[in-house]
Amino acid sequence: MDDWIDYYDSTHTIYVSKLHRDLHFQIIARDIIGYISSPEATVLDYACGEALSASQVASACGKLILAEPAPGVRGRLIARFAPNTKIRVRSLDDVRKMQDQSIDLVVMNSVAQYMPPDELDAALRNIRRLLTPSGKLVLGDILQPNVGMFRDVMALLGFGLRHGFLKDALVGLISTALSDYRHLRTRIGLQRYSEEEITARLRAAGFAVQRAHTNIGHNRWRMTFIARPPLVR
Repeated sequence: MDDWIDYYDSTHTIYVSKLHRDLHFQIIARDIIGYISSPEATVLDYACGEALSASQVASACGKLILAEPAPGVRGRLIARFAPNTKIRVRSLDDVRKMQDQSIDLVVMNSVAQYMPPDELDAALRNIRRLLTPSGKLVLGDILQPNVGMFRDVMALLGFGLRHGFLKDALVGLISTALSDYRHLRTRIGLQRYSEEEITARLRAAGFAVQRAHTNIGHNRWRMTFIARPPLVR
């Protein structure tokens, strides 16, 4: 995952325009808020990225923890949200040291594809430890083995068409094809899981699992899963 962390800590071109970037984070925030069950909940956004709309999420819960592995991004998060007393910024090492059963909702969105399977399994086990008995993990934006880059391209173009940045999306696709992102994606690849495979990994980590009806964000060809500690009978 270190190469991807370095990429996202650089001046990258993953967003084709400021509008694309802002809408992306607004939609993610909206979808996360939909999973918050209580205004007193403690929420952990695992590998959150720039999290530009985190203030919206924080307004819907008691405490929001933004956990980010990239040090440069983490520094920007600290500066951006310093005035908001409901937001805390942490490293992934900090997350591994957090108290058992201290989190009500964990969101890991568009992260699993960048993690080697053993790192994902370790993260899932740690999240299971952190969740309260009534808590849940939302694991979003899972890439499927039979859905290739063409669908990602179509999802971006459709997103751009609906929101008025289609021209930027077309130009951005050309830039991405020549960028470090494309080179990394070709050299390292992205992890893909079938519904059965990701369900098995979540169950092995101690969760009861169901697939959500819709994915977090705009890409409907990717999957989101809701995982909870099993009910004790």
